Amino acid sequence: MKLLFAHSFYFSFDPKQVEVGEPYPPLGTLIAAACARDAGHQVSLFDSSFMTDEKRSFEQALIESNAEAVILFDDNFHWLTKMCLARMRLAATHMIKIACERNIPVVVAGSDASDEPQAYLNSGASCIIRGEAEFRLLQVLEAWENKQETPDIAGVVTADQAVATSPPRGQRDQSRFPQAAWDLVDIDSYRRVWHQRHKPFSLNMTTTRGCPYRCNWCAKPIHGRRYDVRDARDCAEEIAYLKQEIGAQHIWFTDDIFGLKPGWVAAFADAINELDAVLPFKIQARADMIDAKFASQLKRAGCQTVWLGVESGSQKILDAMHKDLKVDQAIRAAQFLKAESIEVGFFLQFGYPGEQASDIQATWKLVSTARPDAIGISVSYPLPGTPFYEKVKGDLVGDDHWSSSGFMRPLHKATYPTEFYPVLFHYFHERFNMLTQHFFTKRGLKTWLKHRLTRRRIKRFAIDGVPFP
Repeated sequence: MKLLFAHSFYFSFDPKQVEVGEPYPPLGTLIAAACARDAGHQVSLFDSSFMTDEKRSFEQALIESNAEAVILFDDNFHWLTKMCLARMRLAATHMIKIACERNIPVVVAGSDASDEPQAYLNSGASCIIRGEAEFRLLQVLEAWENKQETPDIAGVVTADQAVATSPPRGQRDQSRFPQAAWDLVDIDSYRRVWHQRHKPFSLNMTTTRGCPYRCNWCAKPIHGRRYDVRDARDCAEEIAYLKQEIGAQHIWFTDDIFGLKPGWVAAFADAINELDAVLPFKIQARADMIDAKFASQLKRAGCQTVWLGVESGSQKILDAMHKDLKVDQAIRAAQFLKAESIEVGFFLQFGYPGEQASDIQATWKLVSTARPDAIGISVSYPLPGTPFYEKVKGDLVGDDHWSSSGFMRPLHKATYPTEFYPVLFHYFHERFNMLTQHFFTKRGLKTWLKHRLTRRRIKRFAIDGVPFP
């Protein structure tokens, strides 16, 4: 069949991501397209990343591709897609309706569609594939070629079928997945944005699927609580390809947790040095994984930056989240990584139920003690299918999804007013900049002046009468 693959993340609809200016190609979409091509289908790509509307550009892609089916396959390796943003769902439904007007069937796969398939079926989608979708997509296409309009396949939902209670299990043998179809992407459009921001050109790849931990706010609609690992040499060979054939200067590993399998990072470091494929890279890991030996192996492999899901400096909040982490582990992890000259980032989260001013202060104490090189702040976000969502769904106020990644307001009834959390976001960043920048510089003075204004706004909330740091 002639297939037009597409995804629904338009960077122009997310002001925060436009400001950040670090776009990545839709890796999951490209892997799915490669699977379909290997099965004998003709594939093309509508990459919405740099498009500014859901209508004209998509209509043109439908005409040029002469598609017999549209595969709206979101990049489930990117945290932006995992956030299930309302604006991107709206874009997806617009694209579905445009295809349906031309009697072109649409298959949808992604985190949001797995959670709420009816929203996409109501827009005209022929079927939704819940969970890991690459090989079930091939089953759907085979059924269509055999003139089965509503294939009875596990995990595939149509308007005629009841929604399955849980997605099917995924593919454990990672060698079955082909390399992403990089040739479908206008790679220069991505390179151009990175270079305009005076940053090395970064590309994305994955070494694992899934996460075995039980953080109760973390949605896992695609892989569940699993952890499937690719062969270390296979990953090294892919980096060599991205470096030598496409000109990548940096790699972002999209894994929820990089290198959890014992001995994997050492084998990866050996392979990547043997292939002369070392590139600086960024990963996400858990603080309790990091010791001196692990940090040394990461450095040998080329690791430049490690982001740790620290979330809070309050043990009470970490325990409530089922994070299975101790506060002092974050401090030690930062020390081990800094000893190898690896940059450290802390992900922080505010607004979890029960969080008080003292817990926020504890988080600042952790940051000021560990001195990470960067912080990333979010607000607790209840996504369907998580224990956190079940806990707060009776307290949801207003919208049930963020519209864009910079929303920074709780959807549930948090301890403090919703308008407090965007102020806290700016306050923490300003305070952090004052901690890490030399005060007697133009930038340092500017940060200090901004911080004074934000501090006054913070005080207006009179939180428990406890002054912030």
